[in-house]
Amino acid sequence: ILSPCATPIAADRTFWGRGYGVIVFRSPTLKKNLWWMESQFETPFVYRDGLIALRKAGWDITSAVIDGKRGVAQVFERLEIPVQYCQFHQVKTVTRYLTRKPQTEAARELRLLALQLKNMREAEFKTALSAWYERWQEFLNERSIAPHKKRGWEYTHKRLRAAHRSLKDNLCRLFTYQRYPELHIPNTTNTLDGMFS
Repeated sequence: ILSPCATPIAADRTFWGRGYGVIVFRSPTLKKNLWWMESQFETPFVYRDGLIALRKAGWDITSAVIDGKRGVAQVFERLEIPVQYCQFHQVKTVTRYLTRKPQTEAARELRLLALQLKNMREAEFKTALSAWYERWQEFLNERSIAPHKKRGWEYTHKRLRAAHRSLKDNLCRLFTYQRYPELHIPNTTNTLDGMFS
């Protein structure tokens, strides 16, 4: 039995078969699972239930590392708990859009930049991402004729735009661990990924 204390948590869901999964809150410092629940869906409400349960039990959640599921960050931020997006999952998202061997120079540069996340400071990454966008803005805005679309056109490089948007949208939470060094926040959910496997 664990005595409640102050700890960061890593929170994520793993799947076993269709529609069956478990959401787990794990302390990376204690290397113990603090709360878990079987759940068919990964919704912010389940994360909220876990957070409420831990706080009622006396746990002081100092920060949360999550994989970027929409709406989950707000569950913690509403209670002023700093949120770190898992950098490993961010790289996986970029790779899903661009593949491991992107065909265009712009995509190769963006994937290489994403791979450097763990080695960079926040200001350095922001500057590099902004410089990449300035360099490739025209390329990103190229359009193709698409008669099947209501407006008659679509962006030519949709997947590249999506990869860039993902980095840009998540940027505010990708370096939380650097802003709060005293909280010892991990920059990935690796503690959970290893336990799940």
